[in-house]
Amino acid sequence: MFTTIIRPRVSETDGMGHINNTTIPVWFEAGREGIFRIFTPDLSFKNWKAVMVNMNIDFIKEIYYGMDVEVYTWIGKVGNSSFLVKEELYQDGHLCARGTATYVNFNQATRKAEPIPQSIRDQLEFHRREE
Repeated sequence: MFTTIIRPRVSETDGMGHINNTTIPVWFEAGREGIFRIFTPDLSFKNWKAVMVNMNIDFIKEIYYGMDVEVYTWIGKVGNSSFLVKEELYQDGHLCARGTATYVNFNQATRKAEPIPQSIRDQLEFHRREE
């Protein structure tokens, strides 16, 4: 599992006084950097392999400026060419949002998904968490 600490910014706060819901997908993406490095260690877009094909977010509790947020990211399951990322966002010990994102191992030359190599599969399994 990966843990990422986010410090909310004033600019992310909306007119209701809490962090705008458009910010949460960006924070979840920040939590996936470790996964991106598994597929593309140098994070070069020229060699990018992990491509998102689906994302879902449940907003559970408001998030506020002034307190750090913890993003927990792990692998839910690994298929032949795809994998599921699971995410939770906490502030002050409270679950505020949860999400899933489905990615495929993408070949830019063929413009198609391809099987996940065993070396990458092993690393993903290390970050897998049973429900």
